[in-house]
Amino acid sequence: MKKIVITLLLLFVSAQAMAAEPLTAEQEQRAQKMVYDFLFNDPDSPRIGAKNPTLTLVVFTDYNCPYCKKFDPYLEKIVEKYPDVAVVFKFLPFRSESSLTSARDALTVWRSHPEQFMKLNETLMAKKGYHDDASIKEALRRAGVNVTAPDDESLITIKRSLIVAEKMGIQGTPATLIGEGLLPGWVPYEQFDEMVSDALKNR
Repeated sequence: MKKIVITLLLLFVSAQAMAAEPLTAEQEQRAQKMVYDFLFNDPDSPRIGAKNPTLTLVVFTDYNCPYCKKFDPYLEKIVEKYPDVAVVFKFLPFRSESSLTSARDALTVWRSHPEQFMKLNETLMAKKGYHDDASIKEALRRAGVNVTAPDDESLITIKRSLIVAEKMGIQGTPATLIGEGLLPGWVPYEQFDEMVSDALKNR
């Protein structure tokens, strides 16, 4: 698992992505808090699990990624096993236009009908191959929601995710922030479970 020191990551992202000129100490502190809050506390990013977690996992994902489709079922399983764990979803639409469309629809549903998000997420992840407009519309229907058009905030959230992911060196999905480590790609559930357990012990 790739080691990421969160403090250094926040410093790098805040300095490079949020300011054209050197930051004062106070500005730097505010910028770092903004990035930290976006990763772990952003109300516009879907989340499941503990309300007041000891450990928050941040999962970067794509609805057209075959390994994300294999990894996604782990997330509900892990928060059921560990009641002190939360999972935050960040979308990186790397693969196609339908990656962006499905991610924006999912984020819009999270804000308007959060109780329906996981049903939509599971349906979108269950499709083999790439999505198209018809499959996304069918997933929305199965989730019992209607998105006439994705909201503007969904695009802002995705752009922020892309900036942070670039600074973290993430080049593909899935990628999962577990404590101070970054897990790039898919691993078997048993290995993922062990990583989460170890991260909890180190909190």
